[in-house]
Amino acid sequence: MPASAPARSTAALGVRLLRVRWIVRAPVWLYRARLGFLFGSRMLMLEHTGRKTGARRYVVLEVVDQPRPGRYVVVSGFGDRAQWFRNVRVQPRVRVSVGAHMPRPATAQLLTSEETAAALTAYAADHPRAWAALKPVFETTLGAKISGTETGLPMIALDLANGPGS
Repeated sequence: MPASAPARSTAALGVRLLRVRWIVRAPVWLYRARLGFLFGSRMLMLEHTGRKTGARRYVVLEVVDQPRPGRYVVVSGFGDRAQWFRNVRVQPRVRVSVGAHMPRPATAQLLTSEETAAALTAYAADHPRAWAALKPVFETTLGAKISGTETGLPMIALDLANGPGS
């Protein structure tokens, strides 16, 4: 069934907003100003290393799933073209800030297609309104339809390091 005109225009607006740098960077500024608690536990800030420059980079991402304490699953809405995604594939040692908590070391791991499909299905069931709004945006950015097992959305699990001071 083709998407309705309002859904297409909402998706187009969402894609345009994702390309406005100051809008995308604003949550990073809030986290760096110690205001990450405003996002609760649905968002996290990922600190990663640039694969070419070696410089620290920051991105705020929605938590798609938290299967257990200390493990967060995030999705790359721009597929494997997202710079943060490409960076963590090269250098999986990252730092993660959630809510008001200070950054903690973590390791990034690409989920399998089965794990991705399961996480996406659970997200759609837990957050139907958010998924209804995000799905057409993701389909537009990816240039492909998203179905149950064929998502085209790569997901990364972030496992926090254990121990004192981590």
